[in-house]
Amino acid sequence: MTAARTRRRVGVVGVGYEGRDLGEFIDSLAAAGVQTLVDVRFTPISRKRGFSKTALRTALAEAGIAYEHHRELGNAKENRAGFAGDAEELATARQRYADAIDTSEACAVLDDLARRAKTGALAVLCFEADQSRCHRDVVLAEIARRSPSA
Repeated sequence: MTAARTRRRVGVVGVGYEGRDLGEFIDSLAAAGVQTLVDVRFTPISRKRGFSKTALRTALAEAGIAYEHHRELGNAKENRAGFAGDAEELATARQRYADAIDTSEACAVLDDLARRAKTGALAVLCFEADQSRCHRDVVLAEIARRSPSA
C-alpha cells in the first residue's frame, strides 16, 4: 500500500474513464485515496473492456475500493446529446437533468453522498473525460450544495 493510499482523505471528485485503461484508472483512484466509486451511468455497461458494472466492481474490490451504482442519478439517453451541443443545448440539457433528479429517490442518494463525503473520499464516475460536458458535473454541484463548508 502506498503512502498516498494510507492517508485518510475526504470529499468528492468527478472522474471519467474516456481514453483511459482500467489499470491506470484504478491506480489513479487509489493514489487519490478514493474509498468508494459512485457510478452515475444510467446503464453501467461499456464497450471499453473492464468498465462494465461487474468487471469494474471486481477490479475495484481487488484494489480495496468499494463500488456503488446509482441509476437514479443516471442521465436518460434522450438528454445525452445536449451535453455535447452548443452552449444553449448544454444549458438546456443540464436543466433537464437537474429537473429529472429532483425526485425523492435521487435526493435521498445525493443527501447520503453529501453526508459520506464529509468522512471519506468518493469519486463520481461517468464516461466523459470533460466533466463540464457530463451530467456528473450537475451531480457534484448538487452534492456541494447539500454540504456547505462549515
